[in-house]
Amino acid sequence: MAVFIWEGKTRQGEARAGTMEAESADAVIERLKAQQIQASKVKKKPMELSIKIGSGVAPKEVVVFTRQFATMIDAGLPLVQCLEILGSQQANAHFQKVINSVKTDVESGSTLADALGKHPKIFDDLYVNLVGAGEVGGILDTILNRLATYMEKNMKLIRQVKGAMVYPSVVLLVAGGVTAVLLVFVIPVFEKMFRDFGGVLPAPTQFVIDLSNGLRANGVVVAIGLIAFIVAFRASIRTKRGELIKDSVMLRAPVFGPLFRKVAVAKFTRTLGTMISSGVPILDALQITARSSGNRVVENAIMYTRERIAEGRTMADPLAETGVFPPMVVQMIAVGESTGAMDAMLQKIADFYEEEVDVAVAALTSLLEPLMMVVLGVLLGGLIIAMYLPIFELADNIK
Repeated sequence: MAVFIWEGKTRQGEARAGTMEAESADAVIERLKAQQIQASKVKKKPMELSIKIGSGVAPKEVVVFTRQFATMIDAGLPLVQCLEILGSQQANAHFQKVINSVKTDVESGSTLADALGKHPKIFDDLYVNLVGAGEVGGILDTILNRLATYMEKNMKLIRQVKGAMVYPSVVLLVAGGVTAVLLVFVIPVFEKMFRDFGGVLPAPTQFVIDLSNGLRANGVVVAIGLIAFIVAFRASIRTKRGELIKDSVMLRAPVFGPLFRKVAVAKFTRTLGTMISSGVPILDALQITARSSGNRVVENAIMYTRERIAEGRTMADPLAETGVFPPMVVQMIAVGESTGAMDAMLQKIADFYEEEVDVAVAALTSLLEPLMMVVLGVLLGGLIIAMYLPIFELADNIK
């Protein structure tokens, strides 16, 4: 990601300038447009002067910073003094450097939103736009508290999804490791014993022995092939088409699909509701919400809805046309539009779906435990039974 130097003007005609990390000049222009700044000049900063700031800052650290910032603003402390205190007590060296940089920019006459916007790895478009709305409306402390609450709820959703994925991943990893050990080290011992006995082996036993011999003889090739497959798969899902296919499969997956869809709905409604209640224009709010959705299918659906709204349509109808959001969500948004309480309705939808995520994660965990036991039983039990079949036959012959 490169660093760009930009110049532009606000809607009030004030000249602004700064630097921003982004993938391209077009991305810089789009971000500035979301901040209500018309870019007049955008050029790439020389590579030797590029400084990547923000790596190694955890979301939790940003939440704590935001909460403390809101408390200090509410107590009546000047903006620069708040940033100075927060920077001096920050343990993370990277984050401390960023806070001090923001303080310097604010001291030089920059708005807080513009100063934060120079560090997109830590303060994304959502954060910057909400802070900008708070500055204009004189409710910066309220906005910061809303931001902290939003980030806490978002972190909770991410933890829940990761927690649901950890158990099956660990079980499958252990099962694969144990199976590989059996095939490489244990099965050859049985093969030698069966060869000494002579006779024709049962089909399941012969299959397992052939699999063991193939793995031992071509282990290096198998390992290289597996690594190549993983690398190719990761590269493919980083393309726009690959990412779209991956996200579409995730939303339609038989077990995890409903959970991912509920998480997407909760995140969409929480983000959009927070931005609308903070005074961000609906078109800008939808654009930022789409970029922060984390799912290409959801992003395309939101951008389609944004285009239809720009043409003069309501939000509910285009959302329904995409088929991504459940009918209940669309109906509640339609009610919110007709009553003029869109932000409150979106927050209610987010609360409901976050509770649904809690229930879905608990149900998924209860379902996965016996399912993983069945997988382990079939996999490892099948190997053991296949190895003992010749022994059972030998015992019958002795009788």
